[in-house]
Amino acid sequence: MKSIAIQTERLSMAQITHVDFDLFKRLQTEHEVIELCFDKPSDEDIQMRFDERLPTWCKGSEEWLCLVVSLKHTGEAVGVTGFKVSNGYAEVGYLLLPEFHGCGIGTESLEGLVKWAERDLDLNRFSAIVTKGNIGSERVLEKCGFVLTKVEKDAYQIGGQTFDDHIFHRG
Repeated sequence: MKSIAIQTERLSMAQITHVDFDLFKRLQTEHEVIELCFDKPSDEDIQMRFDERLPTWCKGSEEWLCLVVSLKHTGEAVGVTGFKVSNGYAEVGYLLLPEFHGCGIGTESLEGLVKWAERDLDLNRFSAIVTKGNIGSERVLEKCGFVLTKVEKDAYQIGGQTFDDHIFHRG
């Protein structure tokens, strides 16, 4: 089985491994990262989410493909990106450390992921769900050719507050 390695101009992406737990935990717990994504999970839930993403992923897998996004010039891990295929769509997701928000890394990593999935996996339909108010994430999707196709009113709760889900598609 060939390991997944995606390269862009500034970034390297490779499947998550056991050594990436601290990054994953930080991305799951840091307020600036999760405030418009989900409530802070328990330590047990973080471990379960991490373990679910560890098996070697291959075309046809039903689990999330989770790739660690690293800067090429330093090797520093700055976030994760990936997708889960269901109902004919690859649902994408990404989380970046707050110090790397607004640097174009989200857009570059998502575009690299989508191009790889189209070329190597013959995937051509993508979706994403974003909590209303997460403008940065919506901009990333739009720059990568995603279009807002549906709004689900009062679909999700974060911190006891109800939010609409914005559903985006590409392809």
